[in-house]
Amino acid sequence: MNPINQWDWKPGRRAIADIDEMKGRYSKAYETATSQDGENFAAVVETDEMEFGVCVNGKPWENGFDKIWHLRYGADGRLSAIVSDTGMWTVGVDGVVWEETHEFVWNPIVSADGAHMAVAVQNGARHRMALDGAAWENDYTSLSGATLSPDGTKTASVVQTIATKEGDIFEWQKGCYSVAVDGTPWERNFVNVYEPAFSADGKRVAATVRTSLYDYTIVVDGKSWDQLFPCAWGPLFSPVSSGVVAPVKTSKGWTLAEDGKLLWPETFVQLWHPAYSPDGGRLAAIVAPKFGRWTVAVDGNPWEVTFGDSVTDLTFSPDGAKIACVAKEKNAATVVVDGQPWSTSFDVVWKPVFSPDGKTVAARVKKDGRFGIAVNGRLATVEMESAWDPIFSPDGDKLLIRGIVMDSGKKCIRGVMPLNG
Repeated sequence: MNPINQWDWKPGRRAIADIDEMKGRYSKAYETATSQDGENFAAVVETDEMEFGVCVNGKPWENGFDKIWHLRYGADGRLSAIVSDTGMWTVGVDGVVWEETHEFVWNPIVSADGAHMAVAVQNGARHRMALDGAAWENDYTSLSGATLSPDGTKTASVVQTIATKEGDIFEWQKGCYSVAVDGTPWERNFVNVYEPAFSADGKRVAATVRTSLYDYTIVVDGKSWDQLFPCAWGPLFSPVSSGVVAPVKTSKGWTLAEDGKLLWPETFVQLWHPAYSPDGGRLAAIVAPKFGRWTVAVDGNPWEVTFGDSVTDLTFSPDGAKIACVAKEKNAATVVVDGQPWSTSFDVVWKPVFSPDGKTVAARVKKDGRFGIAVNGRLATVEMESAWDPIFSPDGDKLLIRGIVMDSGKKCIRGVMPLNG
């Protein structure tokens, strides 16, 4: 797929696929996807009785399968899906399947550039990961928390290295879990392991562990912090240093710790989902200043506004100067930017998207069963039957809209909307 600056950014709307015509040719059509540039629309279709395929802009893949699910486009424009052929599972990319097959495949993870894909696989009650079609040599009793390095070349997961009989709590308390990196486990086992995470360069891995029934800490490349805590959430590497931060619980409440030492003097009823700004200069997290009220804290300082239902999808602007999130109060969802909620609310709001200069915020929204794109709190599109997240042009003055509308029949459309004038 062409780089974003080479996409068609001419204002206007055009149909990419005729969904009614496609449904007329196949007995079933479901699980749709669009490429990021909006030029391709795909759907899983039933091509024959109990035989399924993928149709892209009206043209089917050559191969058919027993089952297909998790149809997705990557950032590089390639279309992937988990597929079953004669009862064995693998991954198909643009219609070409991986050579290795497995009894089951799940949890696909695609690198940010779309070039690499990892999945969890199972064979004979044994589990491992596969990257770009090649599975780990080692397999394990169980596998969870699979993750991919930022460049997509390394994998890690929580694995059970010691098999236990059902209900054998005494063996379990000795420690049966570890982290495997590219299939090789850390030397030490723990009672539980959660949320392994790679550093930006992919050379290091950290995870939250439980060392006993009552103690949590962070382990980096198999070496644990000296400090123990009553509870902790998933760790995060600093993008500018070797430091690792994680939400931890203390006797006074929840806060952030870095390399085992408390980082924020402020404490909260709850704190999780920390995130660094792109340059690493700011650190924010979702917090509860008091029970049942949620907001965002930036470098330890919480916003004044709080919400009773939830706060999710914390997002920094590209320059790190602004922060947006999705907040919900009494079942009404909206976007909050630097502590200021939009005046409009919706039934559902997806993760906010900043323009390159950070001045504009857009989000996919849903209200009364209809979808749309909201920009700086204003619904900027006609109602759609379905929609995908908006994408800003490189100069930030246009917005790419992808959705399904009724236009002389049901169509998948690609629209470019000017934001100025």
